[in-house]
Amino acid sequence: MSKQQSAPAPARAEPPSQARRVTAASVDALVALVCGLTAGAAAGVTVVDGVVELRPQSPAVWGAALGVTIGLSFVNHVLLTLATRASLGKLLTGLRVVRPSDGGHPGFFRLIGRWLFGFYWMVVFVPIHLATESDVEQQDAVGLRIVRRNK
Repeated sequence: MSKQQSAPAPARAEPPSQARRVTAASVDALVALVCGLTAGAAAGVTVVDGVVELRPQSPAVWGAALGVTIGLSFVNHVLLTLATRASLGKLLTGLRVVRPSDGGHPGFFRLIGRWLFGFYWMVVFVPIHLATESDVEQQDAVGLRIVRRNK
């Protein structure tokens, strides 16, 4: 290809439906929460005189639950997405995360920014959306886009 010819523009990937995006996010959240609660319950189990007790008031229970939930969320949304372009929920729903400029792999630091933006979105916009019954749709963030995976 000569210098005067430009590279072909990347094919525009089809945007996913809102239902698909919400399903992927729900699967990701459910997996992290269930694993976190399971780890917390395991940390709170004690055996006294052959009787198994769960002590939910223990700080170890909530520390383990929170630590595993956040840790698994990071592994799923950053490390798994870095390796496969998709979190577990996105893999199951046929979605992937790309750079919109060229459809390429997302970078590590952008994935961290996207992961942190997800917490912000969850704390700020989801309650507003639920309280006002608005039509706010989930947004792409930090220069990354969610698209449907090619078959």
